[in-house]
Amino acid sequence: MDPTIATADDPSASASASASSHGWQKVTYPKRHRRAQPPPPAHHPAGPAANGTSHVFDSLEIKAEERRRAIEAAAAAAAESYATPAAAASRSDDEDEDETLGAGADAAGAEKPKKPKEKKPKKPKITVAEAAAKIDADDLAAFLLEIAGSYESQQDIELMRFADYFGRAFAAVGPSQFPWAKLFKESTVSKIIDVPLCHISDPVYKTSVDWIAKKSSESLGNFVLWCLDCILADLASQQTAAKGSKKPVQQSPSKAQVAIFVVLAMVLRRKPDVLINILPILRDNNKYQGHEKFPILVWVVGQASQGDLVAGMNAWVQHLLPLISGKANVNTQSRDLALQLVERILSGPKARSILLNGAVRKGERLVPPSALDLLMRAAFPSTQIKATERFLAIYPTLKELALAGSPGTKTTKQASLQLLPSSVKAMQENNPDLSKEAADIFIWCLIQNPECFKLWEKLHLDNVDASVVVLRRLSEDWKEYLAKLSPPDALRGTLKSLRLMNEQVLSGAVDVDNQGSFKDADKYCKVILGKVNRGSICLKGGALVLLVAVAVGFAVSPNMESLDWKKLHSMVSSSLQSF
Repeated sequence: MDPTIATADDPSASASASASSHGWQKVTYPKRHRRAQPPPPAHHPAGPAANGTSHVFDSLEIKAEERRRAIEAAAAAAAESYATPAAAASRSDDEDEDETLGAGADAAGAEKPKKPKEKKPKKPKITVAEAAAKIDADDLAAFLLEIAGSYESQQDIELMRFADYFGRAFAAVGPSQFPWAKLFKESTVSKIIDVPLCHISDPVYKTSVDWIAKKSSESLGNFVLWCLDCILADLASQQTAAKGSKKPVQQSPSKAQVAIFVVLAMVLRRKPDVLINILPILRDNNKYQGHEKFPILVWVVGQASQGDLVAGMNAWVQHLLPLISGKANVNTQSRDLALQLVERILSGPKARSILLNGAVRKGERLVPPSALDLLMRAAFPSTQIKATERFLAIYPTLKELALAGSPGTKTTKQASLQLLPSSVKAMQENNPDLSKEAADIFIWCLIQNPECFKLWEKLHLDNVDASVVVLRRLSEDWKEYLAKLSPPDALRGTLKSLRLMNEQVLSGAVDVDNQGSFKDADKYCKVILGKVNRGSICLKGGALVLLVAVAVGFAVSPNMESLDWKKLHSMVSSSLQSF
């Protein structure tokens, strides 16, 4: 035993040590010494190696080796489970972290890597065409028959159920398969006019429109407005989503917008007059206005034109034309779409004859005077724009529709009395092309309605510049208008009245600033009166020549006993007296 180490179990040793150290005792810490000499590892029972190398860290190295092997095994297992591209693509960040064990994790506590979550298989995308192909006409007919029995005399509910049927048929069609807002905004009218109705089979279409034809105009009008509200609600939702707003937007009643467009198109094509009935609502309600909604309105009018050209043109003239003409802030895309539509309507081989036959319907003109005034100003503007040539191309046909009708009829007289004042206004706008066109329309009014001569006399003093334009046109193209203004009694009387007013102004009896215009007007009045009088003399001479010729003929051919001389003499005499 080491003499320097004293224990409580050996008192003799303690005494001996105390004597040798003169009473001083060395303090030792047996426990510390025991900790400083760790036991040898299990495979080294004899302690230090024979070569004197310490094996203190061998146990740690073994544990590290075991942990390294566990990590490699875990990595191999993870690599094997992620072998397929689909599995690799579906790995998440959390799963990647689970592949590597923590640096301080014990090998015995290492867990097996988590298996990647299997992604649910995506539902196949259904196109509009595929969904439409599954609609069976017989099933639709049976459904319509069933709701007719359940909701008899409740047409509004029947129409809603009709929309529901197509809503279920197109429920699987996602927004990506029918991006209608983008399509309407970026496509031509020719491309969108048949969307999405082009995918509906003929039997389904016929079954639907035959059923629609039996519904009242009132219920169909309400249904059309409901469909438009659905479409506009969906448009607002898309715009809000595009702006990133978190404010909730009321969704459309139908989840499948395809169905709304389909049933709306079928109603408008089968009953286009329904659109004419609701035009005042579309015109006066702000929710149907705005350039972002304009493509929808063009599509709606286009559907009506597919069913009836006259109804389509009527809707275009009444609703779209005022929105694209006469305004400085007109959206160019809206103007382009509207012009594309009217060009399409007029492009058909029989379009002109069809429209002329319907130029006047139920006492209403297809192109009213107010619309012709807008068209005239768009075709002959003071400053031309890119669309001017397109307006000028469609103007002759639309003008023909506006002026169609037999002379002397009620609608023609009404149109002339409305057109004449607007023509007078247009002739005073210092636009030569517009003035020339307005003068032509003014003279047309005189030809159609003798009352227009009296109206001219009333407007002369305040609109003498317009009178000068008309008188100059009559003077220069007298041969063209001579036959149209025959007999010229009304013209002669008006010219005399105009001369009298001119003389009053020139004599100072009436105070005006533009005496020069009255001088020009008086000059042209004299010229035209001379031509009218010379024409009368020529007609009288012609009548006399005719009478002489008949008399000579009788002298040469005495067999003309059957001729009624009294009747002939009466006819010639009345003709002479009229001049």
